[in-house]
Amino acid sequence: MKENTSFKDLKLKSELERALTKQKYTIPTPIQLKSIPGLLLGKDLIGIAQTGTGKTAAFILPILHRMTEKYPRVINTLVLTPTRELASQIGESFFAYGEFLKFKHTVIFGGVGQGKQVQALSRGVNIVVATPGRLLDLMNQGKLNLRNIEFFVLDEADRMLDMGFIHDIKKIISKLPPNRQSLFFSATMSPQINELAKKLLKNPIHVEVTPQATTVERIKQYLYFVDQPEKERLLLELLKHEHLTSILIFTRTKHRADKVASFLSKNRISSDAIHGNKSQNARTRAIKDFKTGKTKVLVATDIAARGIDIDNISHVINFELPNEPESYVHRIGRTARAGTDGTAFSFCAAEERNYLRDIEKLTKQKIEVMEHAHHSETAKNAVGAAARPPPKKSFSRNSRFKQKSGFTSKNKKSFSKNYKSNRFKRSPKRR
Repeated sequence: MKENTSFKDLKLKSELERALTKQKYTIPTPIQLKSIPGLLLGKDLIGIAQTGTGKTAAFILPILHRMTEKYPRVINTLVLTPTRELASQIGESFFAYGEFLKFKHTVIFGGVGQGKQVQALSRGVNIVVATPGRLLDLMNQGKLNLRNIEFFVLDEADRMLDMGFIHDIKKIISKLPPNRQSLFFSATMSPQINELAKKLLKNPIHVEVTPQATTVERIKQYLYFVDQPEKERLLLELLKHEHLTSILIFTRTKHRADKVASFLSKNRISSDAIHGNKSQNARTRAIKDFKTGKTKVLVATDIAARGIDIDNISHVINFELPNEPESYVHRIGRTARAGTDGTAFSFCAAEERNYLRDIEKLTKQKIEVMEHAHHSETAKNAVGAAARPPPKKSFSRNSRFKQKSGFTSKNKKSFSKNYKSNRFKRSPKRR
């Protein structure tokens, strides 16, 4: 189809056109334009696209168009996503696009009680959007079955595999009927992803809207060489600039995310952190406050940020560079949404120098280096062992036990003797 094609040219149901008009959507994005016509014909699809390209509407619209109103209400559509946030946002999109249709949907994920989710299933739904773990739990409890599935979507497959969901996904797929339409979306196409796609899809159409792992052209990227202890001070100075209005900061660990958010709050900058250890209610509240502008800064780990789809993020700051170069592309792609420009700042300490090299190799461009008061020549020129993180200290369960108990090879004999003489003595009652 031509690039100036409108949604009306796609001949969708009038109820869908009405919903699109209400949402003020008139022109399809490239992935929607390339995907929807084939999906309306019932073809399987593999889509290589990042979050923010419009892929959610690319699969929701044709599914809603092809669904028929069946009673009693049964589950005939399943969308699998890696994170709670992404599941919630897809659920919201089903609600928005299907507002004038009679289909019912529910969202299923862990981290919250299952009571309300089970109640929704018992009342009857057509569409389930779920994370793999909670879905399997409810399936094992007999709360739902997948024997009537006609449409199956596996979203962000690469992140699913990164999070260790491969075995759960295979279990779920084994319960699906063979006669179905399957859609498969991923930001990258590794050999493992390719193998999974081959097992899942039948003669799929292949859609790729941007070359794999390329950065968004509208994002300005800047690099700051800085020693690790100076990063907080540099961050504070950057955040004082008025044009930094809505900032998403990335860290590699949950501990660091909490530490950075706490540091900013102490310095009177409204901030919050989201990561896997936060309750679902806390994560939902943090994202809502960030969306509405109540919070200026949101600090996140890569996995927790997956599925955050917010249009007004002015800046992304990589407080720590990711150890996977593809994650850098995902991170900075959170800005420059909805036709706006965006900016990404990246802090690089000496031990992250190799990460930077891998990022620039993947993106095939050098990031502009900024001059600043905390500049580190050590970080800039680090090579060899100095350019990579120190090895993590790892203790086996055995070694931790020995460390706590004082057990060593020298006192092995006496330790064994004391253990044998005391193992059958009754412990005193706890008061």
